[in-house]
Amino acid sequence: MTEAAIQAPISSTQIEPPFEPLQGMRSLRVLARLLDYPTQELQDACGELIEILNAERRLGAALKASLMAWCQRLQEGELLELQAEYVAMFDKGRATSLLLFEHVHGESRDRGQAMVDLMAEYSAAGFELDARELPDHLPVFLEYLSMCDEAEIGRWLGEIRHILALLTARLEERGADHALVPLSLLALIGAEGDVEEHRPQVKKEAPDNTPEALDAVWEEEAVRFSATSDEDCALQSAEGRRLAERKNSVKSEAVRIMTATSPTSSANR
Repeated sequence: MTEAAIQAPISSTQIEPPFEPLQGMRSLRVLARLLDYPTQELQDACGELIEILNAERRLGAALKASLMAWCQRLQEGELLELQAEYVAMFDKGRATSLLLFEHVHGESRDRGQAMVDLMAEYSAAGFELDARELPDHLPVFLEYLSMCDEAEIGRWLGEIRHILALLTARLEERGADHALVPLSLLALIGAEGDVEEHRPQVKKEAPDNTPEALDAVWEEEAVRFSATSDEDCALQSAEGRRLAERKNSVKSEAVRIMTATSPTSSANR
């Protein structure tokens, strides 16, 4: 992956964007790439990804070191093994889904409206998706944020911080390097501590990626296919209902991106 590959979204296309990504916010595109399905192109780009992360002064030294070490493991790893691990992590079960609204709305009609609203935001910014991904796919969302100013980035990360914290806790529980991405996004707004409140709940969750759990989901979906009401659809995600209720009960607040640290202060952390 060349410099051009970093600048141009892989999961989306831009049409006359009104502004260029901020210097330093290229790291959002790096984080997006780290959540992509592993390819030879990604492995070839790891050296460049490390350089961009190393230059990101909004993240602490320890977190940057962990991200760069992960890039090194990706670069040196056996591609087929990396791909198998990715499929096991994200394509089996919903607990670690990279579709943001799935954690809030499940498969209810509310999720469709939320995606329509998000698409409207994208279109207003001159950001147009291709047919490969849904608008709430986290890597796509990060591509969009990379074109925004800091106030907008902070606003959006503040809106989804509860999802990012839950996703971080679940990925950490499974020992996945991918947990570093939502953790880094929380760090950008100084909200890393949000993860702690989700850890006790996550430890009690039954795995949803086992053959037995997947079979149960298929059987459940067969029954729900005949649902005739929004209430039936909403029952698909107890966790989604809990998060939605919490989000509706908490007023939206302005969230700022953390101030870039100086090389000296970063080194002393």
